[in-house]
Amino acid sequence: MGWIVGYLLLLWCVFVVFTEWRDPLEQRAGPIVVDAGEYVMLTLCHNLLLFVLPAYYASATLTSLNVIFLAALAALALVTAVDPLYHRLIHPHPWRRHLLLAFSMFAALNVALPLVGVRPILALEGSAALAVLALAPALRRGGTVPWKDVHARAALAAVLAMVLVWFARALVPPAPLFLASRMVARAVTDLTPVDVIQDSVPAATVAEWGGLAAYTAVYAPGGLRQAIQHVWSRDGVAFARIPLSPVRGGRAEGFRTYSITRNLKPPLDGRYTVDVMTASGQLIGRLRFSVTP
Repeated sequence: MGWIVGYLLLLWCVFVVFTEWRDPLEQRAGPIVVDAGEYVMLTLCHNLLLFVLPAYYASATLTSLNVIFLAALAALALVTAVDPLYHRLIHPHPWRRHLLLAFSMFAALNVALPLVGVRPILALEGSAALAVLALAPALRRGGTVPWKDVHARAALAAVLAMVLVWFARALVPPAPLFLASRMVARAVTDLTPVDVIQDSVPAATVAEWGGLAAYTAVYAPGGLRQAIQHVWSRDGVAFARIPLSPVRGGRAEGFRTYSITRNLKPPLDGRYTVDVMTASGQLIGRLRFSVTP
């Protein structure tokens, strides 16, 4: 947490200095100082992306839409590490440099805020707003726009960013939450799965049991409390949404919870999934199994 905050503050301070005083610095000290400042910002962005990448990898579900965010994060980490790629794809365009800065800050804040107990959806919204507000100095256009107008434009852009991430929340893994363990079983007794299913189970066995249980242990940082639900689907069609006890963070093995569904109608065979979702609709993880004829 301390590393992320330190990098973010340093990155923003360097950005403000070189945005506000770029021309005077270039005139007095030459372009080498400006190039050095841009290199420092590039290095800080790369380190932030690299630092949070494992958290998003653990939280992402590779068979869901949120893998798009993970892929974008990995791609930008690669681009910022390879100078020829960066100078070809991003450096010639100021708006792309600003977008890289905003994305890096957003990705880092979205991981850092839940570490101090902020719920993922609030962290998502807050990170979007803060990342956009941090770019306010770039709106001055070399000092030609008064700060009053800059603040108004930045506030409007922050609101638009919050609206955008709300509708795109399914694309963002709820890092640092992730599934520490997951199982499908006949039942759960004293938070212990009974008769665990490996990959598949015969339909006759499911009919005999009268239902199935999905057991999940969700890792969350200490101090975080997050409502979750299990969404049961068969062949891509959801047939049950079961709210669960809110996750309470701090347990290394994950907060254990489960759901049982008896809403199973013949024919029972098919491909089943159980999505572990936050109350706001972000996917934490997924269980997959099959019921054979």
